[in-house]
Amino acid sequence: MNPAWLDSATAWISAHPIAAGALVFLIAFCDALVVVGIVVPALPLLFAVGALIGLGHVNGPYALACAALGAFCGDLLSYWIGRRWGSQLRQRWPFARYPQWLDRGETLFRRHGVKSIAIARFVGAVRPFVPAIAGTLQMPLRRYALPSLVACIAWAALFLAPGWALGRSYDAVAAVADRLALALGALALTVALVWAGVLYTWRWFAEHADHLLARVLRWSRAHPRLGRYAGALIDPNRPESASLAMLAVSLLAISWIWFTLVAMLLASGGPLALDHYLHDLMWSLRNPLADRLMAGLASLGDAPVLGSAAAVTLAYLLWRRRWMAAAHWLAALVFGLVLTAVLEAAIDMPRPPTAPAGFGFPSVAVTMTTIIFGFFAVLIARELPGRKRVWPYLLAGVVTTVVGFARLYLGAHWPSDLVGGTLFGLAWVLVLGIAYRSHVARSFWMRPLAFLFYGSFVAAGLWHAPRAADDLLAQFTAAPATRVVSMDDWWNSEWATLPAQRNEGDRRLRWPLDLQVAGPLEPLQDALERAGWRAQPQADWVATLALLDDDLPQAQQAVLPATLDAHAEALLMLRPGNRPDEKLAIRLWPAPALLANGTPLWLGTAQTLQASKPFGAAVLWRPVDDGGAAHAVVRTHLGGLDVLEAPHPDNAVHVLRIRTQAPARGPAKAD
Repeated sequence: MNPAWLDSATAWISAHPIAAGALVFLIAFCDALVVVGIVVPALPLLFAVGALIGLGHVNGPYALACAALGAFCGDLLSYWIGRRWGSQLRQRWPFARYPQWLDRGETLFRRHGVKSIAIARFVGAVRPFVPAIAGTLQMPLRRYALPSLVACIAWAALFLAPGWALGRSYDAVAAVADRLALALGALALTVALVWAGVLYTWRWFAEHADHLLARVLRWSRAHPRLGRYAGALIDPNRPESASLAMLAVSLLAISWIWFTLVAMLLASGGPLALDHYLHDLMWSLRNPLADRLMAGLASLGDAPVLGSAAAVTLAYLLWRRRWMAAAHWLAALVFGLVLTAVLEAAIDMPRPPTAPAGFGFPSVAVTMTTIIFGFFAVLIARELPGRKRVWPYLLAGVVTTVVGFARLYLGAHWPSDLVGGTLFGLAWVLVLGIAYRSHVARSFWMRPLAFLFYGSFVAAGLWHAPRAADDLLAQFTAAPATRVVSMDDWWNSEWATLPAQRNEGDRRLRWPLDLQVAGPLEPLQDALERAGWRAQPQADWVATLALLDDDLPQAQQAVLPATLDAHAEALLMLRPGNRPDEKLAIRLWPAPALLANGTPLWLGTAQTLQASKPFGAAVLWRPVDDGGAAHAVVRTHLGGLDVLEAPHPDNAVHVLRIRTQAPARGPAKAD
């Protein structure tokens, strides 16, 4: 999809290539500048620049030189700042407040010397500070400049390369797998954001736990009546007090956010505008390959998968006679289900138009995934050493995000359902976590339990997901058409009111819909097979991965599926082209209209496909402009079928109307 603002931006960059280079210089310069580099998102910006290079909007060597020169100049300025004010930096804001920024860079510099100049260039946390440290320690400029220049050139090339490669391959990938790539990219981005959020939140709490504990104790002394409850929970002489303070603060914050969300939903009387926008966006990404994958991921929140992991954990705790842990684990499961059911019954939230009965606010699957993985993290995290304690929380965040994203993609829930379920699950986990940590200080060997829990979840998921995917997908098919026309009206005039092209945001994917078929597809398929065409079953992930197989002949590589209004192809037929790297293709989808007599109606396109290897590995068959050659070939292979042809009024593309059954009454009128 290619929105209008992106078209405008690329047009401006193409018209002002020198100014584009100056912008690249500025990005790299600011990224290298001490302090400023912390807030400059150089990686995504240079990735976007690389994509523009690959698409041909920016000259590659020029952009590379600008990025390297900008980084080098930024490093030199940071070096000069360190050399000029090095002894005073620690007394000035922001280093007086955050001395660890300079400490990390100085530790790296003292450990690796000159090599740290190259190392820091690729480590975002210390990149803006090492040049200043080098200046502070009075490293000679001649000794500093050459390693810095080499590192800046390598950095610019490395940061531009991924976007550059993607841009060069965009046309080939977008033509056949744009929605799949966008869906997988959105999932990866969401997981990355949640991963970063959990990681940095945990690190912040770990660094500020003692400060939080001290503030809670001061508050409890200043408010003796209410403070006695906090004092009973948090005792500075107990090793668990810092963790309890973190859990208590998190509980207050999440409870406030959850009640705010519920109040907004109740005040609006239904889903928010953002809910509708994200739901429509996800629905627009529907793709047959992504559909099955997302259905499998969504099923990880089903009772057979979560229940297996929960039952194994409960059995282990009972076997080891961990009665208190087992009681809290059972409470997490039972009361989590009961409270979620009560909320679902109490809050009447309209379902998305794509969701059948049983999917409401909050999402039971997401809530229980949050509770089970979240409370398991509370059980075992304190048994891990140091910074490794964050890993159970990271896994809980990733699994919950994957399940929630997959259900959002399928249209099972509004985003508010998923956010509300996650927040409610977190609140319940924190309540139980505070209760458990305040009463149980006895440690236990958690490695067997972790292996059993995560292993049983993976095993149950691998067994359940392939079996549940088809049934789950069947519940979230695109809505059938509601417009009804008669056969005669369609044949004579109404065909011109049907879409003339695919409704894609990217104009390169707006394939002309130059075929309209009324009737069952078997007679059409038989006629085409007699002319040398063959039907290809819809490609699955096995066929998709086979695109990487160099031993498989190119002609036998699968053509990836495409969608129209979230409908997968009903029929895909192929025929060899005039060259070994060409194929002719016919794609047919359900039309957005019904015929009054119940005869099915289909829209389709005739294409010439050309083989390409955008990454030098996978073979992709992508549509190319053939000037109507494939359409003309199809026209000659429809012997015995009732056919008419006329230009569509919207784009003047000639449309073939095909009837695979004889009309029920009188002869049809000619155009």
